[in-house]
Amino acid sequence: MHELIIQTLSFCYSIGGVICLIAYWPTIKDLYIHKKPSANNATYAMFIFYAASAFLYSIFVLPNLLFSVMSAINLLCCTVVLVLNLKLTKELKATVVAAK
Repeated sequence: MHELIIQTLSFCYSIGGVICLIAYWPTIKDLYIHKKPSANNATYAMFIFYAASAFLYSIFVLPNLLFSVMSAINLLCCTVVLVLNLKLTKELKATVVAAK
């Protein structure tokens, strides 16, 4: 029974990670495809700090492959969003300056 609970929780955690990965897609699409700045830089910087902390924790304190993979995916997605938003913001500012 205990093993079944652990397997079920591991499966749910994995599915949750996939759902979170999918949840980043609308923001990434807005930034990359539609060129619409739709992310808050300060918020995503804080998300990256937390995600990096969780990822390092998963490597050095609680070495668990599933936790490490999910933490790495979250860190990667947050970083992609922030980098795309910073790049887009810079491009938009350059366009405004060039238009003057």
